Amino acid sequence: MKDAIQVSKENYLKAILEAEAEGHQVIPATLAHWLEVSAPAVTMALKRLRRDGFVEIREDGIVRLTEAGRETAYRTALRHHLIERMLTEVFGMAWYEIHDEAERLEHAVSPAFEAKLKEKLGEGGACPHGNAVLPVTPAERKSRGDVPLSEARAGERYQVISLQERDSQLLLFLHRMGIGPNQHLRVLSQNYDQTVSIELPAGNSILGRPAAEAVWLRLEHPGN
Repeated sequence: MKDAIQVSKENYLKAILEAEAEGHQVIPATLAHWLEVSAPAVTMALKRLRRDGFVEIREDGIVRLTEAGRETAYRTALRHHLIERMLTEVFGMAWYEIHDEAERLEHAVSPAFEAKLKEKLGEGGACPHGNAVLPVTPAERKSRGDVPLSEARAGERYQVISLQERDSQLLLFLHRMGIGPNQHLRVLSQNYDQTVSIELPAGNSILGRPAAEAVWLRLEHPGN
């Protein structure tokens, strides 16, 4: 469990923004889980954020960003995105190593340095995990033809399009399993116990549902 002091206002606002972008209704328990802090710490943080005009909390407990909160959260998400790209494109760090580093550095970037990053890298484009600045909802992903590994069809070959990046331990796990952005795999079977059997260049593997839900795929030859 992280000390509440280590989790800043920007961390909370960005977590709410990312959860909303992924289609979740945000409640305090969501933030406690995502940020690895205690429920009392979340309660105190939300009181301060509501007092300062960054969030609204409905009677049913759903947390929503105000316009000011959304603007602050987006700027933090953009800095995180730019730093991840810098760490990989400029310094050559591996995609599974950069998330926590970007989490630390995103709060130390000055406006002048942020402007330089935008100038060099551009605001668009995907991060090394295959994601835009803000996550795309599952419904939007599926409308583009993408599918999570947990729902991919047995017997089909896919390319990995993106990885959910909130959990750095999950990213390291996927790397060790041989799964990464732009890699290819074949789905062997969707199993009764909700695991997925897959074929990778290095051999066959089995993933549990939480990991499989974090891997988004696209058919190699759609329509064939």
